[in-house]
Amino acid sequence: MKKILIVAILGLFLFSCSNSEKNMTVSGNVKGLKKGTLYLQQLKDTVLVTIDSLQVKGNGVFSFKTEIDSPDMFYLYLTKKDYNDINDRIRFFGEPGAITINTSWDNFETDAKIVGSKSNDVYQNYLKGMSRFNTKSLSILQARFDPKFQNDSIALDSLVKLNDKNIYRSYAYALNFALNNKSSFVAPYIAVNEVPDANIKYLDSINSVLTPEVASSKYGKELKKYLEEIKAEKE
Repeated sequence: MKKILIVAILGLFLFSCSNSEKNMTVSGNVKGLKKGTLYLQQLKDTVLVTIDSLQVKGNGVFSFKTEIDSPDMFYLYLTKKDYNDINDRIRFFGEPGAITINTSWDNFETDAKIVGSKSNDVYQNYLKGMSRFNTKSLSILQARFDPKFQNDSIALDSLVKLNDKNIYRSYAYALNFALNNKSSFVAPYIAVNEVPDANIKYLDSINSVLTPEVASSKYGKELKKYLEEIKAEKE
């Protein structure tokens, strides 16, 4: 009887340990938040699904705990009831472990400071590099609405070419970033979600250099499946 009990306890211990390796805790503080609802969300089959929610009363301290199978993109959403849909959702790359997000009520997204996720650190570096291309695209778009360009076909054509060049450079940056971060779960995410229409040979190059752990992750599998589908269509 004692042996059976010991085996049962050992089995329960091992089960809890294996589960703890998949647990992600997201906690922190929203400065200035007195009342509202926080949601932890995740994209599933292109639909944003709420995993957990928390009603905040009195202060902005929060904590969520969930089990995840693979590092993935998550969202922390706040209903502020300020009649403004802008600056109310924080996007971050989640992974097992403790993640801390500290921010403010009035600048919920822009003030966010996220620590504890190595994948998110890599993703933020990627976004920082991409920001210069996004800024360039915005300035070109604004210029196209300038009357002096709209009335000059040659000048307008030059803007189109300039924008095409900027897009090409942004794709090159994204692909090189993924290749240089082959051991990060962010690499296949970029390939599948940021530049899926890039030349297949470049996407194939990313897929071929991924570490075994990354290749077997959610986005690693999605990249492999995506490439297989493209190649099948060309046969």
